[in-house]
Amino acid sequence: MTQSDSIAYDVVVIGAGPVGENVADRTRAAGLSTAIVESELVGGECSYWACMPSKALLRPVLARADARRLPGLSQSVRDPLDTAAVLARRDEYTSHWKDDGQVQWVEGIGADLYRGQGRLAGPRTVEVAGPDGTRRVLTARHAVAVCTGSGAALPGLPGLAEVRPWTSREATSARSAPGRLIVVGGGVVAVEMATAWQALGSRVTLLVRGNDGLLARMEPFAGELVAEALTEAGVDIRTGTSVESVKREGDTVVAVTDTGDRVEADEILFATGRVPRTDDIGLDTVGLEPGSWLPVDDSLRVEGHDWLYAVGDVNHRALLTHQGKYQARIAGAAIAARASGVPDPDSGPWGAHAATADHDAVPQVVFTDPEAASVGLTLAEAEQAGHRVRAVDVDLATVAGASLYGDGYKGRARMVVDLEDEIVRGVTFVGPGVGEMIHSATVTVAGRVPVSRLWHAVPSYPTISEVWLRLLETYRDN
Repeated sequence: MTQSDSIAYDVVVIGAGPVGENVADRTRAAGLSTAIVESELVGGECSYWACMPSKALLRPVLARADARRLPGLSQSVRDPLDTAAVLARRDEYTSHWKDDGQVQWVEGIGADLYRGQGRLAGPRTVEVAGPDGTRRVLTARHAVAVCTGSGAALPGLPGLAEVRPWTSREATSARSAPGRLIVVGGGVVAVEMATAWQALGSRVTLLVRGNDGLLARMEPFAGELVAEALTEAGVDIRTGTSVESVKREGDTVVAVTDTGDRVEADEILFATGRVPRTDDIGLDTVGLEPGSWLPVDDSLRVEGHDWLYAVGDVNHRALLTHQGKYQARIAGAAIAARASGVPDPDSGPWGAHAATADHDAVPQVVFTDPEAASVGLTLAEAEQAGHRVRAVDVDLATVAGASLYGDGYKGRARMVVDLEDEIVRGVTFVGPGVGEMIHSATVTVAGRVPVSRLWHAVPSYPTISEVWLRLLETYRDN
C-alpha cells in the first residue's frame, strides 16, 4: 500500500485501553475524526487483567474482614470464602474476557476501530497489521497518540520461562487458587495479590528484595501496618530476600534465595515492576528508541515531536489507570486546541492543557486490609524537594467513626503541611475503609487549600473523615 492509498484522520490513537479510549473520546467531542488501533482487547489491561479483576477478587476479602470486626455479625463469617463464587464474580467483571461492550462504546463516540498491531511508519503515519494479514496505513493530520501502556517486568533469571511464572495477568485471571503461592515483590501488586490469594485459600510466601519493607513509595507506617495484617492472616513475609534461581521439579516451583533457602510452591508470581510496551510500535522510524519510556511535556507531547503524544504508562509519569485517564483528558484537549489553531494552549501549572497533578497530586489506593491511601508528597519527598514541612500524625482509632466502623480498628493518618505556604503537600491514610476518603485529600492537595480554610470544611459526625479535624487540632497544638 502506498501513501496515496492511506486513510486520513485528524487523530490516530494506538492502544484502546482506558487511556486511548479517553483520548479518542475527547478528540471526537472536539469534532476531530479519530481512528483507534488495538492489538488485544478493547478496554485494555485495566478492564481484563488489572484494576477490575483484582478489585473483584479483593472486595469479598475486605467485606469479610470488616464483618469480622462487628459483634453480632462476626460469628456468621467465620467460614472460608467461597472461592469458586468469588472467581465467578471476577469473571463477570471482566465480561469473560470479551470486549463487545467496549467496542460498542468506541463505535458510539464515532471513532473508527482497527484491530491489529499498530506501528509508526514515519511522522504522522501508522501502519496496522491486521489479524487476518491485511495491512492498512493511517495518516494523522494533527496528532498520533501512543497509549500502549506497560507490561510486567520479569527478572533475567536462567530458566525462568520454563517455570511459567505468573505476572499480574495470571494472578488476576487464574481459574483456581494454588495451594502454595510465592509472591516476589513488595509493591502494590504484590501486597494486593498476597491479600487476595491468602484469603482465597493459598498459602502465600512474600519475598521482598530490599529492607525498606512493603509499599516503599508510601509513608513507612503504611507498609508496616499492611505487613502486620498480612502476617496475622498467615502470609510468610521475608524481607531482604532476593531470588537467585527458580526451577520446576514436577508440579512444584522451587525458588532459591540469596541466603540459600529453598522455597517451594505450586506457582510463583513476579510483581517486580513494569516496562513500557513500546518495543514493537515503530519508534525507530521517528528517531526514538524502541522499548523506551517516552518523555513528554505537561501537555503530554513527546519531546522534539510536535505531532506525537504519549499518554498513560508509556510516559512513566504516574503508572495508574486513573492518572492515565486524567492525562488523556488533558492530551485530548491540547490536541483539539492546537488543531483549532491555538499555538500555545493553556499549559501553565494547573492549566486546562497541563497534567500538573502528575507532579503534585497523584492519588492511590492499595486495596489490602487495612487499606492504604495517599496523595501528594510523603514527608521524605517533600523534604527532598526543598519544602519546609511538618508531618502531623493521628491515630485513626481515636476517631469516633473509626471505632464504630469495627472493633479493634487499627489505622493512622498523616498530613504533610508546608510551613511557608500553609498548604497541605501530602496526605496518607491507612486503615479499614479509608480508600473512599482519599478524594477529600486529593481536592485539598490539588486545590492548594490553605490550612486556615480547612477549619471551615466541617466533617460529619461520627465518620472516619473526622480525622481531618483531629489533624488540624494536632497541627495547631504543636
